Amino acid sequence: MGFMMDITIAVRYLQAIGQAQRLAIFRQLAKAGDQGMTAGSIAESLDLAPSQASFHLKELRTSGLCFDEREGRFMRYRIKPSAVRELLDFLLEDCCQGRKDLCSPALLQTNTSSH
Repeated sequence: MGFMMDITIAVRYLQAIGQAQRLAIFRQLAKAGDQGMTAGSIAESLDLAPSQASFHLKELRTSGLCFDEREGRFMRYRIKPSAVRELLDFLLEDCCQGRKDLCSPALLQTNTSSH
């Protein structure tokens, strides 16, 4: 068996996205992919005050779900794909009595889109 995520890390990740605005920001960053987004563009796209976006981005960064890089005067935020994969693996580790084919994200997406 591969790396097993510590439950405290999983809880930290879930707490970080367990708030509506942070979850919305996380989803925006996930959509942006490798390009990432600045705090200002996130605030604008979600109709948040810049200070709100910065506060929530700090929480996501502190949790380890995203990271930032300086670009001139701005910080560009990106999802940390390895953290997201670790969390999903942790959540699905024992899913469906070990039948990974029943719990794969692609299958879940297909099943929900047909309803």
